Amino acid sequence: MWLAALVILAAGTYALARPYFRHAVKELALPLRHEDVIRQQAKEKGLDPSLIAAVIYTETHFVPRKSSAGAVGLMQITPTTAQFIAHRSGGTAFEQSDLATPQINIAYGSYYLRYVLRRFDANVVLGLAAYNGGEGNVERWLAEAAAAGRSFGADDIPFPETRHYVRNVLKAQEEYRRQYPRELGLS
Repeated sequence: MWLAALVILAAGTYALARPYFRHAVKELALPLRHEDVIRQQAKEKGLDPSLIAAVIYTETHFVPRKSSAGAVGLMQITPTTAQFIAHRSGGTAFEQSDLATPQINIAYGSYYLRYVLRRFDANVVLGLAAYNGGEGNVERWLAEAAAAGRSFGADDIPFPETRHYVRNVLKAQEEYRRQYPRELGLS
């Protein structure tokens, strides 16, 4: 009798905990934080929120840090890029320490993402390559491809790190669209 009660109790506990368990597994495998800021910046900058989330995931897995290159925060903004963005966007009161704030880091990262996408005619592969590998490098790669009479795509990116970065962001973007449509305002 007590064994049957224990089995029933365990089954009931599992049934109640199952949604929480699924959510926890999803959060570990593909975390999402600051979705309100991501939605706001996506709307303000005309970007896909799943792309912003995918860049953050690929850069830091939503754990802000400072890179060996000096990039800071969730979207890994370098001090030089931050000064460029502050100048272009009129951020006169900007200080480097502001990049540690998720709201500001996501705003600046989204601004720069929109900038590189516009610079490369909304080509997501080229924009992401520029975000990670530098605008000048992408321009050089495009010029070399054009001089050789060939097109340029993700597989043609000569820097392995940047090539993998682009692929990883695009894959993560698909997963964010699939797993978090409501949280990102996609549904």
